[in-house]
Amino acid sequence: MALQEASQSYVSVEFEVFGKVQGVYFTKYCRDRSAELDIVGWVKNSKRGTIMGKMQGPKANVEVMIAWLSNEGSPGSKIERCDLMNFEYLARKEFNGFSIRF
Repeated sequence: MALQEASQSYVSVEFEVFGKVQGVYFTKYCRDRSAELDIVGWVKNSKRGTIMGKMQGPKANVEVMIAWLSNEGSPGSKIERCDLMNFEYLARKEFNGFSIRF
C-alpha cells in the first residue's frame, strides 16, 4: 500500500451510545473489541447514562466497530441508538491504545 493511501485510510469519529449501556461492562467490552480491531481512542460513562467516546483507526475497522456500537454491545446491554459526530480523515492516529476514562 502506498504511503499516501495509508494516510487516507485512518478515520476518527466520536460516538454516543444510548440505551441500557451502563452497569453492563460496556466500556470494558468496547475497549477489548477496539483493541482486536487496531482502533485507538477512549470510552467513558457519561453523567446522563450514555456511553461516550472517540475512536480512530483504519476506516473498515472503524465501520465494524460502529456496527458493534449500534447493534451488538456488551452482554446485557440494550442499545437504543448510536449517534456519530465529527467524522474526519486523519494522517495519523492521535492516541496510543484504547483507554477507559473516568
